[in-house]
Amino acid sequence: MAPEIAKLGHVALVSTDLEKSLVFFKEIIGLEETTEIDGVHYLRAYSDFQHHTLSIEAGENAHVKHIGWRTKTADCVLGFKELLDEQGIAVQEYPKGTTPGIGDSIRFQLPSGHTFELYNEVEKSKAASDKASILKNQVYKSWNKGISPRRFDHVNIHTTTDVDESYEFLMEVLGFNMREYVRGDDGILAGWMSVTPLVHDVAMIKKETLPTPARLHHISYWLDDTQDILRAADILKENNLPFIGPGKHGVSQAIYLYVMDPGSGCRVELFSGGYLIFEPDWEPVEWTLEERALSNTYWGDSVQDKELNNITIEAR
Repeated sequence: MAPEIAKLGHVALVSTDLEKSLVFFKEIIGLEETTEIDGVHYLRAYSDFQHHTLSIEAGENAHVKHIGWRTKTADCVLGFKELLDEQGIAVQEYPKGTTPGIGDSIRFQLPSGHTFELYNEVEKSKAASDKASILKNQVYKSWNKGISPRRFDHVNIHTTTDVDESYEFLMEVLGFNMREYVRGDDGILAGWMSVTPLVHDVAMIKKETLPTPARLHHISYWLDDTQDILRAADILKENNLPFIGPGKHGVSQAIYLYVMDPGSGCRVELFSGGYLIFEPDWEPVEWTLEERALSNTYWGDSVQDKELNNITIEAR
């Protein structure tokens, strides 16, 4: 049986101003800190069950070390290693505990140059008693501080490499499903793919020029409804942080708001609404190049027309 990825796990972020990043992610976004070990801070949203969904550490250059994905079983990690070996992909193995809260894992590069980590075993750390929810099916108190998103949702990555090769790798080797895409004169320019019922766990966008071939455009955290997005806009405005949105995407039909971490330059999308896919015979939705503006922005503040300093984070 083919190995399977269960869900998006975490992003390992390096910031050039750790203090600013921690204030942004902990106090303004409202993530909770599971622990800090050797200068690396491990954070998660109030209803993220695994040890962390974001780690942040200091570095000379802002970049993403890797993007982590949890597999369905421990055997799937071994299964993926065998598949990657067959593809001639270099695989690095890491023992349990190399990343706190994560079991045995493997890391490798996509054809795009992005580094993925696969693992199954996770530590489901409990919250400290003064922060714990009284709900047995939730980790932390909701709305405890800041914007307070419920959970980690997706990542958006960009590349200047042969994007078709990466789409094929994601689908044929890693088992992602193409849900929606934008087609140009020379093929697919943007693809939204998932291993869950979400419209996308990862989006990959082709760019003609970038400072490096593999970039992270944004990470995304989920809010329950549109009112939460409007509340987030108030909080960002009160903290003098520029943002894009609110608006609604054509792709995914989700309500969005984008803000940038002033410490690392990492974009964060606050995300709500949209739809889920349960059909086993789902046919990917095609958008043409002429419809690209609509696919990006159904209504509201345009993501295309108003970029936040046009910064993308190197993904190594």
